[in-house]
Amino acid sequence: MPEQGSQSGAQQASQDAQRHLAASVRHALENLRAEAFVMTAAFDGARSGMRVLSAQLCSIEPLLVCVATRKGHVVEPLIRDSRCFALCAVAETDRLVLRKFPKDDSGGEDDPFDAIAVQTLRTGAPVIAKSQMAFDCEVVRHFDLEADHELYIGLVVDGRAPDPPASAPDAPATPEP
Repeated sequence: MPEQGSQSGAQQASQDAQRHLAASVRHALENLRAEAFVMTAAFDGARSGMRVLSAQLCSIEPLLVCVATRKGHVVEPLIRDSRCFALCAVAETDRLVLRKFPKDDSGGEDDPFDAIAVQTLRTGAPVIAKSQMAFDCEVVRHFDLEADHELYIGLVVDGRAPDPPASAPDAPATPEP
């Protein structure tokens, strides 16, 4: 019987950690206004990234984010092959990061991370160390639209975000009238 108790304790700790991450991600995305997002990926020694058109929370249970990216960028095959990506929120004033990760495919063959400190979380996708928050995601859906952008839906498996205020509820915030 002690094994069953320890398993339920481990499961409870895992669920608590997931709830805390969900609350942090939700709080961060709800309160993020004029920031830029950089989507990154790595596969087989290659790594790349790009600024994205938009990113938003699309589900709380499970915790999913939706990212709109321009088609044809060099990060596309890395995401396809690795089935994961990281989404990093960076300040609009960070000119180095914004120059290294353009919205279009004007990046060269050089590693865009060569002058930027990175870390990895659970999936191994590069995370910009000085990003204000980062979400490590596994791709659950990819929508190739008949348009100049495509959508990636990612399951958040790890991340780092500012802690929500102590009074932040676990339920999504409702907009004020």
